[in-house]
Amino acid sequence: MSQPIVDVSNLTVVFSGGRVPVKAVNGVDLKIAAGDAVALLGESGSGKSVTLRALMRLLPEKTARIEADRMTVAGQTVLDLPKQDLTRYRGGIVSMIFQEPALALDPVYTLGDQIAETVVRHEGVSFSEGRKRALDLFERVRIPSPQRRLEAYPHEMSGGMRQRAMIALALACQPKVLLADEPTTALDATVQIQILLLLRELQRELGLAIIFVTHDIGAAVEIADRIAVMYAGRIVEEGPVRTLIREPRHPYTIGLLKSRAHGAMAKGGRLETIPGSPPDLAALPPGCAFAPRCTFVADSCATIQPPVVQISPDHAVRCLQTDATQNAAPKLIEQD
Repeated sequence: MSQPIVDVSNLTVVFSGGRVPVKAVNGVDLKIAAGDAVALLGESGSGKSVTLRALMRLLPEKTARIEADRMTVAGQTVLDLPKQDLTRYRGGIVSMIFQEPALALDPVYTLGDQIAETVVRHEGVSFSEGRKRALDLFERVRIPSPQRRLEAYPHEMSGGMRQRAMIALALACQPKVLLADEPTTALDATVQIQILLLLRELQRELGLAIIFVTHDIGAAVEIADRIAVMYAGRIVEEGPVRTLIREPRHPYTIGLLKSRAHGAMAKGGRLETIPGSPPDLAALPPGCAFAPRCTFVADSCATIQPPVVQISPDHAVRCLQTDATQNAAPKLIEQD
């Protein structure tokens, strides 16, 4: 990989304020090159969204402690940024698309004014120039009748159109890195595909690096070049999309692929599930956090924290049972 635009080493996020501290992100490493798209895949509570908010410095300082050996975005050392520089960083270098645009967009201002105001604040241009940028962005994200839609309020738009407006707002100040936090979850299936294709097109056209958070493996395959699978605050497997789909080596990744409705229904079979529930992050076991749910578990898994095993130069897995999963995976996974 060339010099990464996102370079994270040993990121840890601990929340205090409850009865015991909760380690929501636990030693995450992440490198992303300019123009690449990486999907963070996993169940709710695995640490995906917290990782994004740590990169944006959006976590509450009183209750969230962020530590990292290294966390740089486009050459900026994120944790060292003073508060007066965060406005330029958020939007100008890294920007975020939220899961529910109705909560992220201001309901009392028109969409055109919100985007124009963002451009004015970040770049110091005139308001009319900001409005022109808003119109250009609405055309780029394919909002119908863009001139008229600039005068619309968020509640006057459909869910899909609000999400397109949210993407336009995120791109307003020409960021280098785009963070997308489950941006298609609240949309119907047809609109989900449209938004995913739009993001992929924009990423290639603008040379953006994208980190896309999802629990939907189908969405991850559609948008990403690489997938990083998260479980209990750790990345347990990472590699190119094709590799993880065809040659998964972590039992959790295998379980996610087996639970895909597409593969089960195509064979007329039943949808398989991963047994059990994710662990309590306030009381993680000493060994592998996935061990209580794992079909490949051995005695050592209960006491030894799995190291990262490099399967190939671009495929890594955090597991003690990689020999067993190598033999089992081809029999378990429907090859698309």
